Amino acid sequence: MATTVLTALGHDWEGSMVQVVDQLPGVTVGRRCVDLADLLAAASAGLGDVALVSADLRGLDRDALAHLRAHGVAVVGASRDGQEAQERHLRQLGVERHVHTGTPREDLVDVLTSTTAASAPFVTGAGEPLPGEDPPTAPIVPVTDETPEPQRGRVVAVWGPTGAPGRSTLAVNLASELAGLGQPVVLVDLDTYGASVAQLLSVLDEAPGIAAAARASELGTLDLASLARLAVEVAPRFRVVTGIPTPTRWTEVRSSAVEQVIDLCRSLAAFVVLDCGFGIEDDEELSYDTTAPRRNAATLTALDAADELLLVGAADPVGLQRMVRAVQAVGQVASPTPRPVVNRLRAGSVGPDPRRRVAESMARFAGLEDITFLPDDQAGVDAAVLAGQTLAEAAAGSPLRQAIAALAADLAGVAAPVGEVRGRRRLLRRA
Repeated sequence: MATTVLTALGHDWEGSMVQVVDQLPGVTVGRRCVDLADLLAAASAGLGDVALVSADLRGLDRDALAHLRAHGVAVVGASRDGQEAQERHLRQLGVERHVHTGTPREDLVDVLTSTTAASAPFVTGAGEPLPGEDPPTAPIVPVTDETPEPQRGRVVAVWGPTGAPGRSTLAVNLASELAGLGQPVVLVDLDTYGASVAQLLSVLDEAPGIAAAARASELGTLDLASLARLAVEVAPRFRVVTGIPTPTRWTEVRSSAVEQVIDLCRSLAAFVVLDCGFGIEDDEELSYDTTAPRRNAATLTALDAADELLLVGAADPVGLQRMVRAVQAVGQVASPTPRPVVNRLRAGSVGPDPRRRVAESMARFAGLEDITFLPDDQAGVDAAVLAGQTLAEAAAGSPLRQAIAALAADLAGVAAPVGEVRGRRRLLRRA
């Protein structure tokens, strides 16, 4: 069965490239697209198997590539011989396969007829690596006991239902305690409804954060070095990627960009803590438009990428009911098994012996066990928020801080530390 190729290339060399491709055995050119909109429409209509694109295609970004792949169209980059900059740009956008105008015919056939983009080799015209880079065509070496795998950071998603159960407070202080244990941490604010990490840590509202990282990802300019510049260092080993400054900018944080940001953060730190928004529902009005941005996409992407999921609920009748329903809801999306965290535990809201009462209720109605309980400490939280500091800085002896420190130690697999004030961080306060 012939592979049908959709082309969207530079106009000055598109004709010669199409002529070569159309003469390959087992390959046919289904449509020569004049622009990105034409290419996306052809892919949506199922007119091709492979999209051959060039870096100068106007509007080509990570979201458009995700659209192509979502419709079963593999993506192959193309450029003239010697155009290393264009090739590098496509690679940064996530296009792993590439051909040149001088690529041998047999290599062209091999690349274009491969069924999976990730499994195909990366081919250049002369078979040489880009300047300063490792050869992309090097043979794959099977992993053995003597071949150590690169260390990748663990992703911890902090999520919970609506009603402000304390997601951001836990995320900020959990990241702070992990850093205090000597674990490099990146905290990413992915709440598209009410981002608050910048305010909680006294970071300038104008500081570039997830919006800038997402924009760079879409344009193919985001790499580890640029992400490190965007991640504000608020304390030793503690970096923060702040959230969107206003909820109206949620359209800038798209799923494909969030996925790359999280992946790069894994290489930047031992732990990646994600402060997620509450919404995980599918917008019915958008369910038939697969290209439309989704406000809950950032949270859904975070849950899918997470290694650990902390499900936060408030210890009161309304909060516990929402937590029970949240367990059912999160079980219907791609996510790890949730680790329940009951926040603001106090006898005044659930009666005498609150720990036992809550544990019995959660086991009965949600099947939850091994719950982590965080005591109510409004005075400590108020002091930290007022000062724009973590609990370790503003209220080191807080019982809430001690409980979060124990949770951090458990996640890091080390002994819980004795509560001591950490070194004061370098605050970036508002002018």
